[in-house]
Amino acid sequence: MAKAYWIARIDVHNMDGYKEYVAQNGAVFKKYGAKFLVRGGTFESKEGTARSRNVVLEFKDYETALACYNSPEYARLVEVRAPHSEGELVIIEGYDGVQP
Repeated sequence: MAKAYWIARIDVHNMDGYKEYVAQNGAVFKKYGAKFLVRGGTFESKEGTARSRNVVLEFKDYETALACYNSPEYARLVEVRAPHSEGELVIIEGYDGVQP
């Protein structure tokens, strides 16, 4: 079964307010077995419009990734995060097929 990922690109315009989201999200992600693969970090944008922050979370499968996002616990965190940032979040199933 293929893993799944949250790919988030975020601009934070109030870091003090955003810190509350960061402080609380670990418990929710732990409940759903999420693992941070990218959490901020240095980057260089080669194409398209960049955001200031990039995050990639890994989940055991697509259903779990969706369940985490749709959970009441995460919905509350979206309310905490939303006034302090804007961005995009994609939930995507990984590829588990033949490689070149």
